[in-house]
Amino acid sequence: MDLRRLSRYVAMLAALLAASIIYMNRKDSSKKFIGRSDIKIEDGRLTPELLWSIGRVGDFSVSPDGTRIAYQVTYPSVEENRSHTVIYVMNEDGSNLRLLTRTAESESSPAWIDNNRIAFLSPHKGIQQVFCMNADGSHRRQLSFADRDVEGFRFSPDAQHVVMIMGVPNPLVRKQQYEDLPKATGMIADDLMFRHWDTWVTSLPHPFLAAFDGKRISDRTRDLLEGEPYESPMMPFGGIEQICWSPDGKSIAYTCRKKSGSEYSKSTDSDIYLYNIESSETVNLCKMPGADDMNQGYDINPRFSVDGRYMAWQSMERDGYESDINRLMVMDLTDYRKWCVTGSFASNVDDFIWADDRNYLYFIGSWQGCMSLFSVDLEGNILTLNNDACDYHGMGWASNRRLIVSRQSMRFPSEIYSVDTRRGLAQKLTHENDHIFSQLPNIRVEARAVKTTDGKDMLTWVVYPPNFDETKKYPTLLFCEGGPQNMVSQFWSYRWNFRIMADQGYIIVAPNRRGLPGFGRKWLEDISGDYGGQCMTDLLTAIDEISKEPYVDEDRLGCVGASFGGYSVYWMAGNHDKRFKCFIAHDGIFNLEQQFLETEEMWFPYWDLGGPYWEKNDVTARSYAASPHLFADRWDTPILCIHGEKDYRILYSQAVSAFQAARLRGVPAQLLLFPDENHWVLKPQNGILWQRTYFNWLDKWLK
Repeated sequence: MDLRRLSRYVAMLAALLAASIIYMNRKDSSKKFIGRSDIKIEDGRLTPELLWSIGRVGDFSVSPDGTRIAYQVTYPSVEENRSHTVIYVMNEDGSNLRLLTRTAESESSPAWIDNNRIAFLSPHKGIQQVFCMNADGSHRRQLSFADRDVEGFRFSPDAQHVVMIMGVPNPLVRKQQYEDLPKATGMIADDLMFRHWDTWVTSLPHPFLAAFDGKRISDRTRDLLEGEPYESPMMPFGGIEQICWSPDGKSIAYTCRKKSGSEYSKSTDSDIYLYNIESSETVNLCKMPGADDMNQGYDINPRFSVDGRYMAWQSMERDGYESDINRLMVMDLTDYRKWCVTGSFASNVDDFIWADDRNYLYFIGSWQGCMSLFSVDLEGNILTLNNDACDYHGMGWASNRRLIVSRQSMRFPSEIYSVDTRRGLAQKLTHENDHIFSQLPNIRVEARAVKTTDGKDMLTWVVYPPNFDETKKYPTLLFCEGGPQNMVSQFWSYRWNFRIMADQGYIIVAPNRRGLPGFGRKWLEDISGDYGGQCMTDLLTAIDEISKEPYVDEDRLGCVGASFGGYSVYWMAGNHDKRFKCFIAHDGIFNLEQQFLETEEMWFPYWDLGGPYWEKNDVTARSYAASPHLFADRWDTPILCIHGEKDYRILYSQAVSAFQAARLRGVPAQLLLFPDENHWVLKPQNGILWQRTYFNWLDKWLK
């Protein structure tokens, strides 16, 4: 061997060694995020630190033949102050569980290309791309090489094409650049909707079509919205579920609200469009000429029947009303006739899936404080499939004709289950957090019917501490729901977590007050234009009724809530007649006039408040007269105000105003601001700080 060959050989070995060290370091760095099964719980309580060690089971995808399930789990790391997402695969019965991804990068959104390959998203050189691996995790390779983040993707049924979601510049919002001002940071907006929830809308998501040869996604892409300043999927929460392929792979259905600026900010009128990939022609299915129903509200999430004859989607009836009942609409694509199949269901369809025979659909619906499973045929005959107290999310079919779903409750976080649709029996498939909850005593969650002042029965969840003793008295919290039109369902939250509150020794009273779905249209709509009316009376009625129980300490009552729940807390602070001993408001509205001009989606205050405060009519007069800041002269009870400075739905100035009003009145108050959080608290260390501050405040005044 000559010296040059030897030197190359040594260099090659050194390179391999260095690469293996880097790889092992990357693998080791991922280990600190993976859920630990050796956690020992000393005091038998769910603590903030323990809550942030829970693995969060997320999106799942069932293989085309229904035999395997790929799913993602996100593990927070308090030490790293960030989270890491990995992908698992298991058989349809939960057996043969395997961890597929082990790198230091988060890998998410698993989706089957065929029965043997799983596509997913992962960053490469700082840009999120589409990757692929075999079902056993082998033969990992990059498929896309885009010059911008791929935010979502969906392969055609024949795997010949793919739709990718990528951003395009927003012509109405931009960072103005001058050569002599390289460090200037100012943003310029020419119309409304320049911000959304927590970001400046400098780019708009568009669906791009590309060919796929089995090894690489073509760099030549076609923008389905070429030259159009619109969003598809729709911000801020829309994802790949708003786009679907026809079974023959010749058409793409997508969701879009073809409006921008001020018009966009006042309208919820989105539609379902059908794009032919051969002719590039687009048809608006929601506004076909001569149709009786022109679908004026939200229309989202199209899905073809298995044979491609029918299209179904979720549809709201009225423009500008974002909390309208979500119906299930079906269209026969042979003649474009459409009809609603859930007209007899007076609540929301939250998700749905077609049965194989095209004559049935299964859906998750909000009803009586739970997100339950139902079936419906094309004539609109609805059957309830389960009666257990839980929330279901996501739907897929296993080969044994069982539904694959995600299931959670106030007692346990999400896990993946399979459901026998004939008997409604659910079988748990994943056991991500069994090692934690097997060490904790269970809690009791009770559904109570509370009679309201107008004679209605109001479902109120009452959550009791572990080892509850009826002979003792407990401090008790009134939980005020946000939304304002979000049902108090069997949700699991990493902030408003009823189990951790119960584990700290509190009883929680969580009423489904007026203005929530799941109890009929009138109950849902009684809040619009009446924020300070019956919905507030319902909240007070719930705490008054439960306080009659001998185990509730009426001298130790607290009131807590976020968003509209935060508004409720601020309103209660001036109208509670000394019921409560402390308050906590997170991201709440303090001044409704201020809120009208600060929020970004204008359809919301136009519908809920009746319009701007300068338009004098009965609805606006009633709405703005219920602004909490008008009752600050009555504040006399300690209050904690929490807010994120990146919250553009409700600006943090609301919390600052409330805090300063309290202190100027001499009321004990505390302000917790997060400069780097939005309407939620997402970073692990901030999440624990939130919990510690929350319980320190409650314990100070109620224990």
